[in-house]
Formats: sequence, C-alpha cells, structure tokens
Amino acid sequence: MTTRSLTLLAALLPAAIATAQSGTVQSDIAQQANVPARAPVLAHVDHPHSYYWREMYIPQLTSGPGQAAFTPDGKALLYSMAGSLWRQALDSDEAWQLTAGPGYDYQPEVSPDGRYAIYTRADGDALELWRLDLDSLESRQLTRTGAANLEPRISPDGKRVVFTSSRDGGHFNLFIAELGESGLGDVRPLLAPRQSDIDRYYYGPTDHAINPSWSPDGTRIYYLANTEVAWGSGDLWSVAVDNPANRQKILVEETTWAAKPEMAPDGKRLLYASYQGRQWHQLWLTTPSGQSPLPLTFGEFDLRQQRWSPDGEQIVYISNEAGGTELWLQTVIGGERKRIAAKQRHYLQPMTQLTLQLAGPDGKPIAGRVMVQDASGRHYGAEADAHNNGWLHGDDYFQPGQQSHENHYFHCQKRCELQVPQGEITVTALHGFATAPAQQTLTVAADSQTLNLLLGDLSLPRKFGPHQSADLHLHMNYGGHYRQQLAGLADQMSAEDLDIGYNLIVNKEQRIPDIAAFSTAPFNRNGRTIFQGQEYHTSYWGHLGLLHLDDHYLTPDFASYRHTALASPYPHNGAVSELAHKQGALVGYVHPFDWSIDPAKEKKLSHSLPADAALGLTDYLEVVSFADHKATAEVWYRLLNLGLRLPAGAGTDAMTNYASLRGPVGLNRIFLQGAARDADSLKRAIREGQSFVSNGPMLGLRVNGQLPGHSVRLQQPGKVKVDAALRSLVPLEDLELVFNGAVIKRLTAGQRVDWDGEVEIPGSGWLLLRAAGQPHPWVQDLYPYATTNPVWLEVDGAPQRAPEDAAYFTAWLDRVIDDASQRDEYLNDNERERTLAYLHKARAFYAARAE
Repeated sequence: MTTRSLTLLAALLPAAIATAQSGTVQSDIAQQANVPARAPVLAHVDHPHSYYWREMYIPQLTSGPGQAAFTPDGKALLYSMAGSLWRQALDSDEAWQLTAGPGYDYQPEVSPDGRYAIYTRADGDALELWRLDLDSLESRQLTRTGAANLEPRISPDGKRVVFTSSRDGGHFNLFIAELGESGLGDVRPLLAPRQSDIDRYYYGPTDHAINPSWSPDGTRIYYLANTEVAWGSGDLWSVAVDNPANRQKILVEETTWAAKPEMAPDGKRLLYASYQGRQWHQLWLTTPSGQSPLPLTFGEFDLRQQRWSPDGEQIVYISNEAGGTELWLQTVIGGERKRIAAKQRHYLQPMTQLTLQLAGPDGKPIAGRVMVQDASGRHYGAEADAHNNGWLHGDDYFQPGQQSHENHYFHCQKRCELQVPQGEITVTALHGFATAPAQQTLTVAADSQTLNLLLGDLSLPRKFGPHQSADLHLHMNYGGHYRQQLAGLADQMSAEDLDIGYNLIVNKEQRIPDIAAFSTAPFNRNGRTIFQGQEYHTSYWGHLGLLHLDDHYLTPDFASYRHTALASPYPHNGAVSELAHKQGALVGYVHPFDWSIDPAKEKKLSHSLPADAALGLTDYLEVVSFADHKATAEVWYRLLNLGLRLPAGAGTDAMTNYASLRGPVGLNRIFLQGAARDADSLKRAIREGQSFVSNGPMLGLRVNGQLPGHSVRLQQPGKVKVDAALRSLVPLEDLELVFNGAVIKRLTAGQRVDWDGEVEIPGSGWLLLRAAGQPHPWVQDLYPYATTNPVWLEVDGAPQRAPEDAAYFTAWLDRVIDDASQRDEYLNDNERERTLAYLHKARAFYAARAE
C-alpha cells in the first residue's frame, strides 16, 4: 500500500551530458516528439489517496453486475453491467439492455411510478446524471458540471432527488434538487461545507458526505460523513431534509466508502455494510438511533451495494464470493438466496461473439493482457468461463491528447470469448516486457468471429544471461470489487509473463484482508511462484517491505497512527528491520519519493531511509515503484556515492482485486539473474543487486564482462569495455551510461538497441545503464523507465568519496531528528531515547564522511 501524493515532479537530470562517441549502435525507431504527462483519472476531485476512493466509492467498469435497484412492484431489477443498464425480472434469466453508451452507465434509481430511472454516466473524465425513459429508452442529461455526480436517490413522492457531487471545490457533498419533467431545478447543497479540526492521513481536512438515502416518509436523509473522524470514511448520520441544521449521528463506524445506510420501508431497521471485527464487508442492521448493531450476513467475502425490496422482505446486493461481481437476492427472514444471472441477454444493437487466441513468438499459445475498444473508444471485457475470470481492470491514469479516458483491460488465458458490437473493433494484446505487443483493427459483422494475434520477440541477447522477473510489492486483496485468491493471482502473473510475485500482507485501517493467507511456504501454479510477505505501515518513517519472513507475521503491523493507542513513533523502522532480520527476511523501503528531496525546503521531513541505509538495516530500495523513479534515483545515487551498496528493487503496489488500480501486476518488476527460485537464491540476488528494474524497457549491461551486482578492479584510471542492449515495448528517448550519478555517455535510443564500446573511468565508483521515455498508454506508469543495478568499479584500491552527498544526508537527518524530538506520543522516555539514539548514530555516519 502506498502513501504517495499525486505530485508529478520529475527529478533533475545531471547537467553534464556527454555525446555518444565510438561504438557500434543499432536503433530502429526514431525519437518521439514531446507528449503531455499522464493525468490522474478524475483529477478534479480534491480528495487525497485517489486510488482508494476511486476503487471503493466510484462505480467502475466490470463485466459482472454493479449496482441494482428494484422496480416499484418489486418484481424486477434495473442494474448496471459492463457499463450498460439492464432490466431483468426476478423470476427470469433473461436480461434486456436499456443503454449502450456513449460512455458507461451506473447506479440506476427507479422513480416511484416506474416511468423512468435516473443514473450516473461516466463519459470522458466526468460523471453526470442522466434520466432514462423506461418506455422509449431515450436518455436526457440532467447535469453538466464536469464533476463527479453520483448516487442519485429519488424521494418517495418522486418530487425531489438527492445525490452526491464534487461540483463545489472538488469535495464530495450531498446535493438536493427538485425533480420535474424538464429536468432538475433549484439544485443546492443539502449540507454546508465543513472542515474538521482533527488531522487525518487518508482523508483531507474538508469533510465529505456520501451514500444518501431517504427515510420512508421522505423527511430525512441517511448518509455517511467523516465529521471529526480520523480513520475510515465516516459515521452514519441522518439530516432533516427541510432543516439541515437538524443532524443526528446514528452510529460510529469505520467502513471505507461502502456503508450505504438505507432504512427499511417499515422505518425500524437501518441496513448498512461493515467489516466491523472482520476482514470483509457483510450486511448489518441497527435501529434508527443506532442501538446494538447486529450482523445479518456472514462470510469471508464482500457483500455491498445493498438495497431493500419495496416490501422490506428481501435485499438485493453485489457479492464477490465467487471472485467476480454477482447479483444476489436474499430473504431477510430465513436467509434464502438466489443469484440473479443474465444467462440470456437481449442487446440494443447487433453483436458478434469474438473469440481471441494469443500466441507468442514461437507460435505457441500464451496468456496475455487484452484491451478491446469499438470505434467510439468504448471498452469491452471477456466472458467468465472455466479458464478466464472475466475481470475488467481500469488504469488509474490516462494519456491526454491520445485518450478520452483510461485503459480498461482483462487477462486472457490463451483463449477467451467476448461480445462486441458489430463494426470496427481494435484489439491490443500484451505479454510482459520481453514480448512485443500486437494490435489489430478489424471489422466484425458475423454472429461469431475468431481473431488470432501473434506477439513478437523483445528478449535480450543471451550474453546478458537468463533472468527471472519478480514484482516485490503486490496486494492480493485490499478492499476492492473482486475477491482474489492465489490461483487467480498466478493466472494474472501468467498473462503478464511475471515469474515471481510477493504478496505483501498489510492492514487497511482496522482490518488485514489477507492475514489468513500468510505462510512461509511458496505457492506454485503453472510456472509462477508466489511468496507471502508483509508491508509494515508507518507513514511517518516510510513504508517497509518485508520479504521471506521465516516464522511469523509482525504485529501490530503499523506505528505512528495518530489518534489511536498506537500513535507512538516507536517502533521506528530500524527496530522493525531488526525484528524482520531475526527471521531471515529482507527489508526494503517501498514507493519512496514523489519529488526531488531538498532537506532545507521540505515542509516536513521524517523519512528514515538514510538512517537505515547508514546502519545496514535496509536491504533494497524500490527505485521503480509507485513513486517518481527519477526523484527516487536521485536519492539512491547519493547513497551509492557513499559506498552504500544498496540495490534497486521494484514493486508495483498493485491491489490485484481492484477494478481500478495502479497496475497490472508486474507493472514495476525486477529482473533477477539466474533461474533458482528457492528463498536463499532469491534473497541473494536481490541483496547483491544482480538485476535490473523496469516498468517496460529491457536492459542488458556488461562492464569488462561483468554483470550488474559484480565488481571490476582496475590498477589505474582508464577505459572499460561496455556491452549494452535495450529492448522496449515503446520508443524511448534516453539511453544513458551513468557513472557516480553523472551521465558519461548518451546512446541513441529507440526500441531495439545493441551497443558496444569503451568509456573512460576516472576513479572508483559505479556504472549503470538507464533508459527513459515519454509517457505512453501501453506503459501504465508516469513514464517508461528502467535502470540496471551498478557494476562496481574499484580503481587502485581507493574508495569513492562524496562529501557533498554526506552533507546532504546529514542535513536530512537533522530535520528528522528535530521532528522526532517534538513528537509527544511516545509511551515513555525509553521509547523516545531509543528512537533519537538510533537517528543520532546514523547522523554521525554521514557527518564523518562530510568532512
């Protein structure tokens, strides 16, 4: 889990750039023109940690059902599925499509007279309210704000609608409007904007209000608000519609974004979703005053998007118990359940069943990541079957100028089927970094059609050795739409050509969703290996990845959680690292820096990477991660210059059960030399830097025949022979040899480069190869980037000196010591003294080298 902001500041490159000299260079792609930076989805919403609220709150494109609502007679449902609205009778397996774009349609709400529905349409980078006539199937747009307008709920008398919107300042708040034949009138906030005095980490200072629903008599709105709440998305409240000053807190509740309180038609039972005391959301009931909540449902899976039937005897909800999203109906008394499945679908337009078959460079079938779009840019997903889970996933950024909205993709296990509208269709398939993507535009017209895609070869020359790819930072389950299991994660890895994955089990506020999966033994499936690890949470010191714990999971899993009994800054990261090292684990800093760090200018600085690097308490640094790679590399280079052989690691921080995620798995990965997969071999390769890290480009480097992580000894300054290679999914602009943090040779970049030549080495230090390029939709990261770990150069036995870098970290730790000294949450003097002694010891390391 990451704590990054959305600041996209690129690090400054070294000023001295040398031009390419002698050597053999082959490049087959010209450089690109400048393109805009990738933009976050819904950047106009001013709320921190968008990867959480976007997945847990904003409706997402899924192949399975989303949100549902009963018709007034209680005999049918309107629901969202695959970005369209559908109608299905409860006693039928036939579903009738009601909308088919443009955009994607969600959250239907049926009027009391059954004549129309109001829904949310995602089109471009906004969500607006629309009205659908259920007889003519004509839609009319109700809002035009360019904001996120969500959760429309019509009053029992049909005269008003309440909804959530970010239209005022980008903050989620409740709005109410008069509802007439011509549209919405007198649109106004139901609640006045408010800021809480309490400081909170995952939520901004401005309060939000979400999840509105009406009381049966239409006099009150039930909703969720985080007024003076530090953790979780808020408590359950109600407010008088005609007197907003009359607000009542009903229940203190932490549930993240999914509570959706709704009063039963009898006015006596308040239904909501909660993970109270559990790892998964289930349904609960409480009284109108919030007395003695009781669970209604049970299970190790999520039930969400719950709605009462008009008679109050049944509940409809979305369940992920089978992995994907499914629509279920359950009686309140007795608990009888029925799945509402659309086995027969009646579409608004002619459709074709498209069968996709993927093959690799050798012509053999492979799994892959697939994107399918029609001529309007609308995305389509595969059907679930015995080999494919049918999950759709969305990127968390998009490419302005090239895309109107984010990529949506699914994983196809060699062969998959999907329904697409007849006409022009574009299919794109990818399979990791060593295989060239395939893209084809075709016209489909028949009832069924097959497309075979052959992907090309981007593997490195053999002289750079065999590699295994690993993602050091995954989260199997983390509160998303889906329910992931190890077999499903391994299948995603197969599609992404990822050999090894580390599921870093971690808390999401009160719960730890994957705690039951912790094991010291690897999981193997179809040539993929998954290890269970841990991410240790402290947003004060910086998050840690713990790989290959050989005994137990470290608890309580977090420190410095303000306004809790675990608010103390102790244990500091050094103490956590020592606990992990006792179990033989590797410890690394994850998703480190989003901008260039200047100790004198930072508003606050408490990150303890320099301390643990100096004291030998960290084993790797995620240089390619959910952060800015160039900014992180700036800090990394300074550590290397001080002789700290801290290797680069890579991890995506992908929440693999999300429908909207930073991903896919293996987006950020490390390529480890060798073929052994036992824990000792992997730990050695990671710790010794025998690797390169990347989000797309493949890099090969040899210096006097030595691979990264190894050393070259020279009797005196002089030339070394360099062999370098690049293979890339997309064109790149920069391919550079970096010596002690400065570029000493710039090579002609592109997509396929092989170079050999000599470079002058003036003294001891390190040499690596790095590559970077402009943003591209096929690389779902800030920009394409890769770097090898260093080849170490020892000239005449003389150590490398870098007093300026030592002074930089001395100043850094001065800021950390100052801040840690002012914290008043230590439980006792011993905790405070041990923390400050640890920091002062690290500072002395750098101060001695700054002289």
